[in-house]
Amino acid sequence: MPWKQGYTISDEVAVRDEAIAWPDGARCCVLVTVDLNLASGPEGIGARDLEGSVAQFALGDGLEGLLRAFRRRGVRATFAVPAAIAAIRPALVRAIMAEGHEIAAHGIRGEDVSALPREAEQARIRRAAAMLAEVTGGRPRGWYGLPRQSDPFAGGALSAHTIELLLDEGFLWYGNGQADDAPHWWVADAAARRAMLTLPYHYHFDDQWFCMFPAKGTGLENPDFLHRNWRAELAAQYARGRCFHMVVHPQHSGFAHRLAMLDAFLASWEGYPGLWNPTGSDCAAHWEAAMPRERHLGLEPSIWRDHPGSLS
Repeated sequence: MPWKQGYTISDEVAVRDEAIAWPDGARCCVLVTVDLNLASGPEGIGARDLEGSVAQFALGDGLEGLLRAFRRRGVRATFAVPAAIAAIRPALVRAIMAEGHEIAAHGIRGEDVSALPREAEQARIRRAAAMLAEVTGGRPRGWYGLPRQSDPFAGGALSAHTIELLLDEGFLWYGNGQADDAPHWWVADAAARRAMLTLPYHYHFDDQWFCMFPAKGTGLENPDFLHRNWRAELAAQYARGRCFHMVVHPQHSGFAHRLAMLDAFLASWEGYPGLWNPTGSDCAAHWEAAMPRERHLGLEPSIWRDHPGSLS
């Protein structure tokens, strides 16, 4: 779709299947994100969120179960970590890194920033980056605004300023964009041609919408639907040679029966020769080199025109 300020985030017509090339001749890219946000509301993680049994399970047995599954199947994941979690559990975050996974930022407390003044949001981004760097030894390169179950929009918590502020603060990629099913460029300023590399995210492949947010029943049976979604989407993206991104939470997928389902899905990857399983930053670095914004952002004038009384 041609660019229109305030209407689209990217001018790209989705990159053609045949134009995508993954490293070393790989057929398909598979991204795994683990969301460590424990916030129950838009204000972000609070004392009540950390004191309950859910948090104890998530940062204990649930997380260890996910790490065991990844270890068994040789899977690399990117962990979306609120800076407050890193400050409270620094040894845990360092242990995750020691297993070869990446730590990316997810706000200070996983909070909703949509109504914040620009200056306040910028201060939070800077503080989150500094807090994570203190624990990990380096600034995070990626940022997530993943949604909570209570959020009104499945696109997550961000403001009209978020992408531009992330660029200002030196972040290289954003982890949950819904404009494509492959990495794409999110335009922050069309006139200045400023854009941020964005990884695809769709809530259909996020465990929280199935495990603890049931349309019927208790929710205990709904992981079967999630498993079917994962399998069907991986098969479809593999056939096209594009990108599959799944998101799990230790408080949702860390139960024994769900870990068995996850392990079965990860084991099924062996039936897909040529899968590439990078961290978020590895994927972003490859796309930046293979699909640079200079060649893939046309920013053509829009065919849309505003007229008196129109809703556009």
